[in-house]
Amino acid sequence: MPRDTRPASVLTIAGSDSGGGAGIQADLKTFAAHGLHGLSAIAALTAQNTQGVTAVHVPPPAFLRAQVDACFADFRIVAVKLGMLANARVINAVADALEAHDPKFIVLDPVMVASSGARLLEADALDALRKRLLPLATVVTPNIPEAELLLGHAIADGEAAEGALVELLALGAPAVLLKGGHLPGRQLIDRLDDGWQLHEFEHPRLKVEGHGTGCTLASAIAAQLALGLTLPEACAAAADYVHGALAHAYRPGKARLAVLGHFWKR
Repeated sequence: MPRDTRPASVLTIAGSDSGGGAGIQADLKTFAAHGLHGLSAIAALTAQNTQGVTAVHVPPPAFLRAQVDACFADFRIVAVKLGMLANARVINAVADALEAHDPKFIVLDPVMVASSGARLLEADALDALRKRLLPLATVVTPNIPEAELLLGHAIADGEAAEGALVELLALGAPAVLLKGGHLPGRQLIDRLDDGWQLHEFEHPRLKVEGHGTGCTLASAIAAQLALGLTLPEACAAAADYVHGALAHAYRPGKARLAVLGHFWKR
């Protein structure tokens, strides 16, 4: 068979942030910063800015599936990043599509709460996310509040975070990167359990309230996997990328939330 000469593409299936700081917008900036062609299937539209989320509209699941199918029909998709999937019907539609197309890498960012504190996941979606998406993912990237929702108990410190990794793997996720930004301490530690080994990625905590950090981290992992890195290498490189983007963050709105400087390397 002739060699496929199409460049590698990365697809984000997530929510749109009208303020440009998180969601689809952050994902596409991240893919571009890594030199990759970015694709998007919009699973939700939000009316939001740096001050909060004021409205959410979820398109019909059939239309979401049409977007995903259109992307796979034309592009060489190496990795898929999953973000805000608001309800069980959307999650099931995405799971069906991923099972049909079987991409090499799937990075699941289980978006449940916005940086502003707004709840972005309907109650009926939690069980569907556990059962349908966790087993499909290459790696799942919850923050501490999201991991607490998935597990049903608090995670207070680093020791509890290591225990939570084992519990999350037991739910069916092949690998978990538990983000440490919500835990106390001068150092921020992200912990990856790939089912074989515990890896820690440590950075000094920056005095900036960043918007879209979780979206960006998951997208950067997907990009690095598409570029050929192993999972631990991809997570390490993605954590470094987010730290640099936070160091170059800026505040385009009236609130304290800062938008990441995605192209800081250039």
